[in-house]
Amino acid sequence: MSGAGIAGIGHNNGPSMEAGRAWRIHAWKKAQKRLMPNTIPKLVLQMRIKRAAELGMDYKTYARVRQTSGQDVTGLLFSSNALRIIAYGAHMPAVERRALEAVRNSSKLALVHRPNTPEAVLAAHPVLDAAGAAPKFNESWSEMRARVQDLIRSQGLPGAAVVVIGDAPLESE
Repeated sequence: MSGAGIAGIGHNNGPSMEAGRAWRIHAWKKAQKRLMPNTIPKLVLQMRIKRAAELGMDYKTYARVRQTSGQDVTGLLFSSNALRIIAYGAHMPAVERRALEAVRNSSKLALVHRPNTPEAVLAAHPVLDAAGAAPKFNESWSEMRARVQDLIRSQGLPGAAVVVIGDAPLESE
């Protein structure tokens, strides 16, 4: 493609490098800072601290998640690794079970790795609202994403309001 203002083949659509770029970045950061209040009203802060506690999060983590997503957390999606449901029998250690039971006002979902099944984990842990089969490591990224999104959507939750909690190295991706 050619023409004024249209990026050609090989262009990565990165930031413009023409003169004045540093000034535009400075102006953008200053404008963004003006939009954000310097302090949060005390009542709002108290409500957010209480909400973080309901979710079993420290306030700093909750605030970071809320700032990133732009909305409140309505669901927690755990991998069975994070819940320490590892071997046959869908057994969850007492520490993880108590932490899960302490979560309030949020959907609790689980992605279950083999050898367990979602049905067995739900039967053993009724505190969970839903469970689905965890993505397989040989699936494509789009298949993995679809599997996770299907579980979230089955509960009527917006994806940006669900925090995924994993434990294994590949789960962080």
